[in-house]
Amino acid sequence: MSIEQYQDITPKVGKGAFIHSSAILIGDLVLGSDCSVWPHVVIRGDVNKIVIGNSTNIQDGSVLHVTHKRDDNNPGYPLTIGNRVTVGHKALLHGCTIGDDVLVGMGAIVMDGVLVQDKVMIAAGSLVSPGKTLESGYLYRGQPAVQVRKLTNDELDFLTYSAKHYMKLKNNYLSSVKNQVFAAPH
Repeated sequence: MSIEQYQDITPKVGKGAFIHSSAILIGDLVLGSDCSVWPHVVIRGDVNKIVIGNSTNIQDGSVLHVTHKRDDNNPGYPLTIGNRVTVGHKALLHGCTIGDDVLVGMGAIVMDGVLVQDKVMIAAGSLVSPGKTLESGYLYRGQPAVQVRKLTNDELDFLTYSAKHYMKLKNNYLSSVKNQVFAAPH
């Protein structure tokens, strides 16, 4: 695992987090408690800040980045991810805001200025265009992503299940003697 300082700012990692040895965390980043960051993830808070809530999982090959602040007092776009979020394999999140209890599908791209409200599913391979708002309680899919339908009760339950499943999985990794070196510092 590589936790790298950038311009005198070192990522902060919450209690009970698991960071795989091949993941890279850089700069102005706060990773909440009980999060998991899986193989080959890059989280780069070099030109703006990244805040990730508790019990969130960032799956294999995902890239999280931000849009820079400008000299004209433009704050750019930081990246904020809520609690109990599942970010699927190879997703790209860039300068957006993700609410609580969200599933970002495998290979999805969520761009600058997007607001994803709580309890949303973004289908695998979707592209969420800059500045779009995704309303709570709906499934979105496509390129560009569009609202498809309300989430079912089973899908809403799955949002919670997914986060709990990944917490259990990261705890299994943390309890494994050979994987102790992958644990984030407390």
